[in-house]
Amino acid sequence: MFLTLQRYFNQFQPLSAPALEAIEAICKPITIQKNKNLQHIGQTCQTIYFLENGIARIYYLKDEIDITEGFYFENSIIARAESLFTGRPSRKGIQVLETADLIAIDSQKFFALFDAYPEIERLFRKIIEAAYIDTINRIESLQFNSAEERYKSLLESSPDLINRVPLKYIASFLGITQVSLSRIRAVR
Repeated sequence: MFLTLQRYFNQFQPLSAPALEAIEAICKPITIQKNKNLQHIGQTCQTIYFLENGIARIYYLKDEIDITEGFYFENSIIARAESLFTGRPSRKGIQVLETADLIAIDSQKFFALFDAYPEIERLFRKIIEAAYIDTINRIESLQFNSAEERYKSLLESSPDLINRVPLKYIASFLGITQVSLSRIRAVR
């Protein structure tokens, strides 16, 4: 279990054995069933999750419409950063779209390791930097690309998404209606 997380860390920065042991000591494996919430809207984020298998999405409600902010696949970190860093309840939730195995890391215990292991703090900074770049790319995609271009890019980066995620969530992620998504798919 922890080896998958270690391999993920190595993409950013390898850690020493003592640092890895310290992280492993605060990790807890969990399984969440399909279509269940990992975190509810209004909950304060106090856990960083590593998704070993399955798919999850971050979503919010706007005028009672369910909107998908992002999809998370195997070998990715999921957290509501705005809540994690401010301690305020999040206006977004995390839902598992397939039964998923995750590693839950208590954020307060994780952050407490930063002073003892500066390499862990560096690792976390690199992970957050990568997430920030992904967020900027997402915003720019919505600003500069057509719905067709966003759909094509999504398929290129996640080819099996269509088979694993309901179309209504894909449409909301792309910022279009399900009818518009059907038209785009019909042309392809």
